[in-house]
Amino acid sequence: MVLPIVAYGDPVLKKEAEEITKDYPKLDELIANMFETMEHAQGVGLAAPQVGLSIRLFVVDTTPFVDEDDDDPEVEDLKDFRRVFINPIILEESGDKWNFNEGCLSIPGIREDVSRQPKITIEYYDENFELKEETYEGLRARVIQHEYDHVDGILFTDRLNPLRKQFLRKKLDNISKGLVDVDYRMKFPKAKR
Repeated sequence: MVLPIVAYGDPVLKKEAEEITKDYPKLDELIANMFETMEHAQGVGLAAPQVGLSIRLFVVDTTPFVDEDDDDPEVEDLKDFRRVFINPIILEESGDKWNFNEGCLSIPGIREDVSRQPKITIEYYDENFELKEETYEGLRARVIQHEYDHVDGILFTDRLNPLRKQFLRKKLDNISKGLVDVDYRMKFPKAKR
């Protein structure tokens, strides 16, 4: 089932999310719904706070980054990268920071360069509640870092310099009011009813 994605300005997006246990109600259904919601919105990642749940869970699928004609090994790496991250902890981030143009399903119509380190080591539980520790680089790491920020109550716009963020203030306010064109279901915190 496609869930509505909460828009910028909703308090759930700014809260540090809570850990869950393997007996979290209807967890399998929630994960399936999150993947369906993300795919419907043509995203590559979706965190539980974006569907209104303040829990430490996010899903990623980097397949949309892949152009079928591209032979680049890093792009090949993205082809079958589909994961569920429960109660994640980034243990280490390393390397020289690099910029990449990021967007967010909760902040439609805005894309900005965000600087992040290229390599991470993360510990998390998968959908079967098996503990994993893995290292990722490049776009895989970036997608994970972006979604990880969501479960910590951080949006990519929080990583912009204050002047740039001030420049975007009106657009962000319009998003929270629902004054934006989007082709997926959303909940807007300041929309007039």
